[in-house]
Amino acid sequence: MTAHARRQDVPEGLASALRREPWAEELGVEYLELGPGLCRVALSMTISFLAPDPPGARLVAEARERRHGRRARFYDVTVTTHAGAAVATVHCVAHRVGSP
Repeated sequence: MTAHARRQDVPEGLASALRREPWAEELGVEYLELGPGLCRVALSMTISFLAPDPPGARLVAEARERRHGRRARFYDVTVTTHAGAAVATVHCVAHRVGSP
């Protein structure tokens, strides 16, 4: 089952209410996947902008999983121009609650 299909299984009113929870908004929690018995969120994300992108530049993001455990996964993302010039780096942690 795809992540998109899982999201459809959660009533939109419930999904919307979860996204509006004050604690989630305060902590910057981003819901990546919602489904019956499954909730995957981004717990933290740090973006470092290294340089402005040129107007009209095509940006390329490449993500690498650095480590994963039973519940948390750690990712590093690099963003470059199509020509390879570094624009930004992103470090994020995703956390899984429930079973897939």
